Amino acid sequence: MEITGRLIKILQEVRGESQRGPWVRGGFVIETDGDYPRQVAFTTFGEDRLAMVKSIPLNTPVVVNFNPESREYEGRWYTDLRCSRIQNYVPGQMPPAATGYAWPPAAPAAPAPTQMQPPAAPAAPAAPAAQAPSFASPLNNDEDLPF
Repeated sequence: MEITGRLIKILQEVRGESQRGPWVRGGFVIETDGDYPRQVAFTTFGEDRLAMVKSIPLNTPVVVNFNPESREYEGRWYTDLRCSRIQNYVPGQMPPAATGYAWPPAAPAAPAPTQMQPPAAPAAPAAPAAQAPSFASPLNNDEDLPF
């Protein structure tokens, strides 16, 4: 999934050790645009993704690719938005890496006519259509149909 907004806060890192080795988790918050802006928090895992976040200055427009993930713990559900990529947002440009393909360039608009054109002559009336065949039975001509 993808969302755009303005990077407003970088959250504190948490480091730890597991059976597979050391790990690091961090996060950040963006604010979306629109009539009703929303603040959305994301988590990141790994030094490389934290470096992506730290390389972007605050208040910069960004595009965030993320995966929502929910889990249950003691009968309650918790949801994480895990960031897989964050990059600067360039208005009018769709990042090809985010969608898997590039949008074709827009065709230029047709120029407006410079002077008024006279109205077109009315079309000739169409030839009368052939008479549709009647499906009424000549043997039973009453109008009491069961449907």
